[in-house]
Amino acid sequence: MKRASGRSPRGGQADAGGTDAPAQRPYTRAAILAAALELIDRDGVEGLTMRRLGETLGRDPMVLYRHVANKAVLLDGVVEMVVNELSVDSTDPDWEGQLRRFARHFRELALAHPNVVPLLVTRPLATPLGLQPLGTLRPLEQILTLLTRAGFTSAEALHIYRALFGVIYGHVLSELQEVVERPDETNDLLRLGLHRLPATEFPLLRDLASELASYDGAAELELGLDILFAGLKTTLARSSD
Repeated sequence: MKRASGRSPRGGQADAGGTDAPAQRPYTRAAILAAALELIDRDGVEGLTMRRLGETLGRDPMVLYRHVANKAVLLDGVVEMVVNELSVDSTDPDWEGQLRRFARHFRELALAHPNVVPLLVTRPLATPLGLQPLGTLRPLEQILTLLTRAGFTSAEALHIYRALFGVIYGHVLSELQEVVERPDETNDLLRLGLHRLPATEFPLLRDLASELASYDGAAELELGLDILFAGLKTTLARSSD
C-alpha cells in the first residue's frame, strides 16, 4: 500500500524505488568534524573526501563548504578536535606529573585514532603558529605556563615543550609501526623478518629479536620520559644555583 507522505516508517525520505535515502545527521561544524574523524579512523586520511563526507552526513557535498572552506581547513579542524581532548593543569606545582599525564593521554589518543597520528605530527608544520586553530595552541600555552611557574625561563620552557613532543611523536610513530612479518611464527627472529638480515653485518640487531618482539609501548614511553625529565631536573637545579 502506498504511503501517504512518501516517507519511510523511520521518518526518512523514500526514493522513487521505495528505499530510504541516507539519514541526515545534525549539520553543525562539530558534526562535520566528527564524521570526518570517523572516515579517517576507518579509511585513512586518503579515504576522506568532501563527496564521501557529504554521503556520510546525508548532505550535498557542496553544502559542506559553508562550514569548512576546503579540505586543508577540514583536516586542521580534525586535529583541533582531537587535541582539544588534551589538557594540562598549569596551576599544579608537580610539573613533571602533569607532563607525564599529558604524554600518556596523547599516546592513548594515538592508539585510539592511529590514522590521525600523521595529521597530528604534520599539520602544525604546514601552518604558521598564528594561523593555526586556537585549540591546537592551547596545550602549548598551558605547558609554557606550567613550566615558567615551576621556575624555568620562557625560552627554557619552549625548549622543553619541543623536546617533550619530540619524545612523544617519536614514540607513537614507533609504536604504531608494523613490526611483525609472520604473526603466527613462534620464533622471534622469523616473526620480525630479521632472519633476512646478513648475520655478519647485523649481529646485534638480530640478537635483539626477543627484545623487539616483546615491545611494551607504555613502558617504552615511561623510559623516554624518565630520561627527558632527569635531564630537565638537572637543568633546573643548575639554573637555581
